[in-house]
Amino acid sequence: MITLSRKMLLIIAACLLPFFAGCNSCPSTDSPEEIISPDVYAGLPFRMDKVEQPQFPDYSVNIIDFGAVPDGVTLNTQAINNAIKDVNKRGGGKVVIPAGLWLSGPIELLSNVNLYTEKNALVLFTDDHSQFPIIDTSFEGLETRRCQSPISARNAENIAITGHGTFDGNGDTWRPVKMDKLTESQWKKKVASGGIVDEDTKVWYPSEGSRKGAMACVNFNVPKGIETNEEWESIRDWLRPVLLNFVKCNKVLLEGATFKNSPSWCLHPLSCENITINKVTVSNPWYSQNGDALDLESCNKALIINNSFDAGDDGICIKSGKDEDGRRRGEPCRNVIVMNNTVLHGHGGFVVGSEMSGGVKNIFVDNCTFLGTDVGLRFKSTRGRGGVVENIYISNINMINIPNEALIFNLFYGGKGRGEDPNEDDKKDVEDILPAVTEETPVFRNIFIKDITCKGVGRAAFFNGLPEMRIKNINMENITVSNAKEGIVLKEADGVSMKNIKIELLKDGSTLKMQQVSNVTIDGQTHAEVGAGGKELNF
Repeated sequence: MITLSRKMLLIIAACLLPFFAGCNSCPSTDSPEEIISPDVYAGLPFRMDKVEQPQFPDYSVNIIDFGAVPDGVTLNTQAINNAIKDVNKRGGGKVVIPAGLWLSGPIELLSNVNLYTEKNALVLFTDDHSQFPIIDTSFEGLETRRCQSPISARNAENIAITGHGTFDGNGDTWRPVKMDKLTESQWKKKVASGGIVDEDTKVWYPSEGSRKGAMACVNFNVPKGIETNEEWESIRDWLRPVLLNFVKCNKVLLEGATFKNSPSWCLHPLSCENITINKVTVSNPWYSQNGDALDLESCNKALIINNSFDAGDDGICIKSGKDEDGRRRGEPCRNVIVMNNTVLHGHGGFVVGSEMSGGVKNIFVDNCTFLGTDVGLRFKSTRGRGGVVENIYISNINMINIPNEALIFNLFYGGKGRGEDPNEDDKKDVEDILPAVTEETPVFRNIFIKDITCKGVGRAAFFNGLPEMRIKNINMENITVSNAKEGIVLKEADGVSMKNIKIELLKDGSTLKMQQVSNVTIDGQTHAEVGAGGKELNF
C-alpha cells in the first residue's frame, strides 16, 4: 500500500529527475551525429567517412565567476583563459560568455572545451598590439612569424565555439588600406585618423612599423631579412594575425557565432581533422587587404555548411601550403564538403589556391550562392608551387553580378600568361624554352562542374594553363550564363568536355575562343587539336 506521504515523495522525485539528469557531473546525452543531417553525405562522388563531432560533459562555468567585467574597458584576457583552464582541468565542458561587451587579448582554447557565447555577447579584441606576442607560425603557406591570433588552439582535441555572440578582431587598427579601395571622403577620414601614408603606392598604414614591414616583403606578405627579435618587434604592427587559428586540432566545431573585422584572414584551420563549420557568419570590410573569410589549409574531413561569408578577399578558400614549405609539409587538403553557403563580397566565391603545394583532392561543393563576388569559381596557382589539385566536384551554384569570370583557371597567378601581356610580340606564339616538368609544376585535373547559373558577368569562363602542364580533364555540364560581356576562353587545356552550355552575350561576338588546346568536346563533337592560330565558335 502506497501511503499519501510515500506518493508525494515519488512525485517530488519524478519532478526532480530532470534536474539531476542535467547536473554538472553527468556527461552530455546529446548525440553529435544528430547535429548534422546524414543527407550531407548522400551521393558523394568519392568515399568519405563522416566528420566526427565533439562531445562535452554537462559541466559549465561563467567567465563572470573568474572576474570578467563587461564594461568594454577592463581587459578580460586572464579571466576568460582561466575559465577555459578550469574546464579543461575538470575534464571538459562549457565556458559561457554572457551578454555584454568584453574586451580581451588572445584567447587560447584547450581540449574538451566549448566556448559558448550567449545572445548579445560581444568579444572585442584590444587595439593594444603589445598584448599579442610574436610567435612562430605559418602564414600564406610559408613558415614565418606573426602576432598571436586573438583566438587560437594548438594540438587540442574536442573543441568548439558555439552560441550566438560575436568576436570582433578590431582589424581596422592593424590593416593597411589602399586609396583606390575607398571613396574620397573615406580616404580623407582614414588619413586624418593618424598613421602613415605612402605617397608612392597610395597606401595608408596604421604606423611606421606597419609600413616598414610592408617594405620588407618580397613574397606577398611574408617579410625577408628580418632576423633579430628587435627587428621583428619593430614591425609588430605589420605582423597582422588571423582572427582564429587552429593548428593540428581534432574534432573541431564552429557553430552559430559571428566572426568579424579580422586583422587578416578570418578563419584559418591548419592541419586539422574532423572540422565542422556550421551556421557561422563571417564579416570583413570589403576593402580589407587579405581579408579572406575562410582559409581551410591542409585539413582532412571537413564540413563547411550553412554559412554566410562576406569578405575583403577570397570567400571560401582551400589551401595546402606554398612552394617548398608546402611540399615539405606534404599535407593535402582533402575530403571536404562545402554546402549551402552564401558568399557576398570577395575576390572569389569558392577558391582553390594559390597556395596548394601540398595538393587538394576530394572536394564536393554544392548548393552555394555568390552575390557580387569578383570571381565565382576561382582556381589559381603559378610555376614553382607544385602540388596536384584533383577530384573536385562542383554543382548547383547560383551567381549574380560577377564583374570578372564566373569560372577561372589561372596558372599564371601573379604574372601574365601567353597572350595576356599587351606588350608581348603578337607573333610570338610559344615561349622560346618551356620549363621542365618537375615537382615545382602545379597540376590541375579531374574537375567536374555542373548545374551552374550566372546572370551578369564580365567573362563566362577563362582557362589559362601552363604550356608544359595543361589543365586536364575538365567537365562542364548544364551551365547557363546570361548578360555576359564575353564568352568562354580556353588556353592551354587538354580534355575539356562541355555539354548543354548556354551563353547569352550583351553584344555580338563568339561564345567560345580556343587556343593551344586539345581534345575539346562540345555536345559530342570533338576538336582534337587547336594551335596558336586559334578557333572561334558559337554555341
